[in-house]
Amino acid sequence: MQSNANTVEEYLASLPEDRGHALAALRKVILDHIDPEFSEHMAYGMIGYAVPHARYPAGYHCNPKQPLPFAGLASQKQYMSLYLCAAYAGSDAGAESRWLREAWAASGKKLDMGKGCVRFRKLEDLPLDVIAAFFRRMSAERFIAGYEAARAAYRPTPRAEIRARAAAKPRAGRA
Repeated sequence: MQSNANTVEEYLASLPEDRGHALAALRKVILDHIDPEFSEHMAYGMIGYAVPHARYPAGYHCNPKQPLPFAGLASQKQYMSLYLCAAYAGSDAGAESRWLREAWAASGKKLDMGKGCVRFRKLEDLPLDVIAAFFRRMSAERFIAGYEAARAAYRPTPRAEIRARAAAKPRAGRA
């Protein structure tokens, strides 16, 4: 559920009490442990944390007018989400994702991790000490370096190769 709130405070106030409380508590953990070079703002209808243009003028490659996104908090229809770009994108995303999964498992809490976020229904579902450690682990400088390394290594798949792969796949119902 994308919000039209202009400020973080407006966003939190617009949520049902239980979700507003959970996201406000998680926000406090993030703000207490995030590198101060990251900035908090509203982005994509949610609370966002990013490397500001003052630190990384190139911005986000998908939309250079946007700062480089690092993390986000959102209230979705069925759950709340914690987006952790460092665990999903960048040259060391595999190591960060592995660290997160192992630390989460050691906490005894169940991890519900999708392709782009950690999903949770209530604050008690989260090992806040693991989340705090995740944010302490990643400086803006390290995040930028990983982002740039991943961008430099990216090689798009040529259209002809995509078509050849699609043609080679057996289709359902065909013998």
